[in-house]
Amino acid sequence: MASDVLSMTQPTMLSSPQPLQSPAGSLRRPLKLSPIKMLPNIDCMKMLEPGRKKLTSIETQRVLAVLDETIRKLELVSLFQNAFENLERYSVVFGAELTGELREHKRLQDNLQRHLQRVHNEDDESSLQWEKTNMAKRADLHFGAYCQGVQSSVRNILRLFLTNPTACQALRSEGNARDQASQALIRFLSELRAFLFERLLTSPLEQNERMRYLQEITLRDHKNRGVLTALEEELNSAIVDRDNEITKKNEIIRQLKINLHQLEKFSENQVKRTMQEAENQQKSDCRASEGKTAKLQQDLQQLRSQLNGTIAENREIELNLRKKKYKVETEIENWIQKYDSDMGEKQAELEELETMYEEEKAQLSELKEKLAVLEVEYVQIMEERKQAQLRKEEEERELAKMNHAATLIQAHWKGYQVRQSMKSKKKKKKKGKGAGGKGKSKKGKK
Repeated sequence: MASDVLSMTQPTMLSSPQPLQSPAGSLRRPLKLSPIKMLPNIDCMKMLEPGRKKLTSIETQRVLAVLDETIRKLELVSLFQNAFENLERYSVVFGAELTGELREHKRLQDNLQRHLQRVHNEDDESSLQWEKTNMAKRADLHFGAYCQGVQSSVRNILRLFLTNPTACQALRSEGNARDQASQALIRFLSELRAFLFERLLTSPLEQNERMRYLQEITLRDHKNRGVLTALEEELNSAIVDRDNEITKKNEIIRQLKINLHQLEKFSENQVKRTMQEAENQQKSDCRASEGKTAKLQQDLQQLRSQLNGTIAENREIELNLRKKKYKVETEIENWIQKYDSDMGEKQAELEELETMYEEEKAQLSELKEKLAVLEVEYVQIMEERKQAQLRKEEEERELAKMNHAATLIQAHWKGYQVRQSMKSKKKKKKKGKGAGGKGKSKKGKK
C-alpha cells in the first residue's frame, strides 16, 4: 500500500550537470485511505449485530410466522402454471382431489382471461357512451364473480397442498420453472423477512445506540477525510514549490552552460588571435598571452566551482526531500501494519469466541437431552410414589375403619356379656328366693 501512496525511487547521484528531474507526476497520484481505526474498547461487529438471537415476544413471533406462511404460499402459487402444464406427470403424487381442484382453477383462470379479452375487444368496438356504461357495469359484475371464484379456488388448492406434504415437496422441487416476477417478489419478501427479523431482535435502545455509533463513525470519517485533503493540498503545494525551484535552478544551469559555451568559444577565438599575434610577436607577447590564458583558466575554474557548488546544493535539497518522503512512507507503512495486527487479533478473538459458543451450545443440547430423559423418569417415579402414597393412605383408612369396627364389636360384645351375666345373676337370686319360701311353708305345716 505504501508503494501506491508514494512511488519514488531512491536518490541517485548525478554524474553530470543534468537538469533535475521532478517526480511530481508520481506524487500527485491520489492517496489511498486505509480503513478507519476503531476505538480499542468497542467491538464493532458486536455493536452492529442484534443483542438477541431469538424472538422472545409472542407478537413478534406471530408477525414472522405470518410472513413465513405468506412466502411459502407464494412459492406454491407461483408454481401453479407449471403444475397446469405437467398435470399428467403430477397426477399420481397430487391425488384425484387436488388434480380436480387444479383443473377447476385452470378453467376459472381461462374464463377470467377470456372475459377480460372480450371486455377489451368490446370496448374497442363500441362507440356510444351509454352502451359503454352498461357494458362496463355488466363486466364489473362478471369480473367480480370470476375473481372471487379464482380466489376461492386458490385457497382450496393451498389447503389441499398443506394437507399433502408429498405433493407440496414435489411442486417445490420445480423452483426453476418459476417466472422472474414471482422470483423477484419472493426474493423481496425474503429480504423483508430478514430485515424485519433483525429489526424485531433489536430493541429501541440498541437501535438508538447503533445509530449514535454510526453517526460517530461517519463524523470521524469526515474529519479524517478533511485532514487528509488538507495534507494532500499541503503536499501538492510543496510539490509545486519544489518544481518551481527546480525549474529556476535548471534555468540558471542552462544560462551558465550557455555562458560557459560562449566563454569557451570566446577563449578559443582569443587563443587563435593570440597565436596569430604570437607568430608576429612571439617573443614580445609570449608572457602577455600566458597571463591572459592563466586568467581565463582561472575564470573558467571559478565558474566550474560555482557550477559544482550549485549542483551539490541542489543534490542536498533533493536528498532532504527524499528523506522526508521516505519518513512519511515508513510512518504510513507502520500504521498499516499496526492496523493489520490489531484487526488480526480481533479476528482471532472473534473466532475463539465463536468456537467456545459452538462448544457450549453442543453441551447445552446434550444436557437438554439428558434432562428430558431424567424428567420423564422423574415424572414416572413421582407418579409411582403418588400411587403408593394413595394406596398406603387407603390401607390406613381401611385399617382405621376395621379397628373402629372391631372396637365397636368388642364394646357391644362386652356389653352383651355384662347384660347376660346380670341376667343370669338375677335369675339365680329369683330361684334362691323361691326355694326358701317353699321350705318355710313346709315347716309351718308340720
